[in-house]
Amino acid sequence: MQLINQEDVQRRIDNLKDQEVYIHLEMTTGAYAAHFDSSKHPAANFITNAVIRFSHGSISGNGPYRVGLKMGQGWVYSEGLTHYEETETERLIMAGHDSQGKLIVSLQLSRQPF
Repeated sequence: MQLINQEDVQRRIDNLKDQEVYIHLEMTTGAYAAHFDSSKHPAANFITNAVIRFSHGSISGNGPYRVGLKMGQGWVYSEGLTHYEETETERLIMAGHDSQGKLIVSLQLSRQPF
């Protein structure tokens, strides 16, 4: 993965709009951190292989970035994205890592299930 290139990611988002795509969205504050530090409040959410269709999508910010996808009945929103997989040609894979390199958030879109 490399640091997000905003223009390249926007082009990839545009290539997936107005069609059914599978989404993987994941966020964790370090759910396993509570095993080592009981003062940590673990939180996480996860959705994978849900099918969405968005009519508008955009990436904004100066890094970390946020992505919003406007659907017919609502929005998908993800913030804290720092990296993307530049070698993927069919899928858009983005992630947000903290200063220690740990995964905090992931947003992935694909025409095929994950």
